[in-house]
This record gives sequence, structure tokens and C-alpha cells, in this order.
Amino acid sequence: MNKKISLLTLGAALLAVPVLAAPGGAAKGDADGNGVLTRAEAQASAAQMFARMDANKDGKLDVADRSAQHAERQAKIFASLDADGNGSISKAEWDKHGADRAAKRGEKRAEAGEGKRDGMRGGHHGKRGGHHGMGGRMMGKADTDGDKAISQAEFQTAALARFDAADANKDGQVTADERQAQRGAWRAKRGAAPAAPASE
Repeated sequence: MNKKISLLTLGAALLAVPVLAAPGGAAKGDADGNGVLTRAEAQASAAQMFARMDANKDGKLDVADRSAQHAERQAKIFASLDADGNGSISKAEWDKHGADRAAKRGEKRAEAGEGKRDGMRGGHHGKRGGHHGMGGRMMGKADTDGDKAISQAEFQTAALARFDAADANKDGQVTADERQAQRGAWRAKRGAAPAAPASE
């Protein structure tokens, strides 16, 4: 079960490569910052992402990498809570962490407006559910040899397939409009599935 979830999560990570927009609407991997992602930039971005995700540097993404990433995240979280660096978290440190999180939530609420935030929250959870579903399909597509791991070649192939799907006019580059259209298509797919049993 754990193995399956880990592999699905690796598959879901593929969704972030490199056609999706980065924060601020820029294309991930747009090295020259001109707002257009070329196939070469997408390929370079996929290689960089694979290198980051391949925690044990064995040339494949599998459960071992997922475990290493999880341990690294846990260590970072612990270090951020352990403000005095003494190897343990006091009640004061824990309370400060809680207060900081509450303050950040309050700032986000104020920026987005309560109604907008609630709408975004629903969308976010929907997206998260969609990610797992799409991550599973992506894992199946990327793992072409069925060995329950994604090699660098498989990762690259999957990333470029997504680039090609987004490149609507097949000119070797993905514009902001093409990225927007791709996101719209994904949202429509995710929204279409659960809509059937709604009229009770």
C-alpha cells in the first residue's frame, strides 16, 4: 500500500514538469524569462527536476527517493520548529509555531477576501484529489517498462509529451495562451467526472 502511494506521488510530481505555470504566471523552465517555453527549455527543466527528485542519485525515481525526500522534509520542519537548535521542541516553540501559522492564515484571508478564499479552498482540494488521480495515470504512462520506477529517459519522455500536448500550433514553443488553454482543459476534465450524481 505504502509503495503504491509513494509511486503515485512520484507520478503526480510529473505533473509539475514544466508546462504548468509557476507562481506569478510564468512558465516553469522559461530560462530566458520571455514568457514562452521552448522545447529545449522544457527538456532542460525536466532534467533539473529529475536530478532534484532523484535523492539517492541512482538514475531512477522510486520508493527509496520518496522516503529520502520525506525524511529531508521532516528534518527541515523539525529544524524550523526547534528555534534554539537544542534538539528538542519546547512548548513555547510549539506555541510560537502555531501563532505564526495563524498569523499567516489571517494575512491570506485579508489579501484574498473571505469569499474568494473559500472558493479557492474548494478548488485546491478538488485539484489535490485530481492530482492523485492524474498522478496515477501519469505514473502508468511514464513507467513504460513497468518496473515501478521512473528512469530519467522515461521522465524526460513524459515531460516532452506534455509539452507537445500543450503546444497547440506545433511551433516548438508553448505560450501563455497555450498554457492557459491546457489548464482549462485539465480543469474541465477534473470537473466533469464527479458532476453526474449531483441532482438529489
